[in-house]
Amino acid sequence: MSEHHDQTLDTVGLRLKHLRLRRDITLTTLADETGISTSTLSRLEAGLRRPTLEQLLPLARYYGVTLDSLVDAPRTANPRIDLRPMSCTDGSIIIPLTRRPGGIQAYKFVLPTGSDDTTPDLRSHEGYDWAYVLNGTLRLVLGDQDLLLQAGEAAEFDTRTPHWFGSTSTGPVEYLSLVGRHGQRAHVRTTDREHQH
Repeated sequence: MSEHHDQTLDTVGLRLKHLRLRRDITLTTLADETGISTSTLSRLEAGLRRPTLEQLLPLARYYGVTLDSLVDAPRTANPRIDLRPMSCTDGSIIIPLTRRPGGIQAYKFVLPTGSDDTTPDLRSHEGYDWAYVLNGTLRLVLGDQDLLLQAGEAAEFDTRTPHWFGSTSTGPVEYLSLVGRHGQRAHVRTTDREHQH
């Protein structure tokens, strides 16, 4: 782990404490709202415990801030364009990885822990989607198929097929999505072994 990464995590506790004091709420109230125990919250604020994604997601959602602002993550993208994460009302985070007109757009999605009995809200639109699961379990409802994708698994489909992405009760999920607006597919290049001789 890099020194900068250590320093970034070390400042999370101070930021969490500042947010709570600014709201003028007790650790008990925060524990009731987030489902994280008061002792864990106290240790996080004191910097005695490193936060996990499962702890940061409900805290970021409760305080109404993005994950990157909570951990003060450095910008790693081109500084000339703003690729900051976007928070959604359902607690999910969308991080744009490209910002160019047309062509295939890349995004990283972080979804909080879900419920297994969530009724999917299927949508369809022009385009083509390729999704790759980084961490957790991604539920993909595609037409009449209800799939559970694990870390390392990918799916691709025509987005004119009604579809929906969600998380499960097993925990948060992170996945990458490449979206072609008008049916462009992500081209996968493989080595042609017959022409290697």
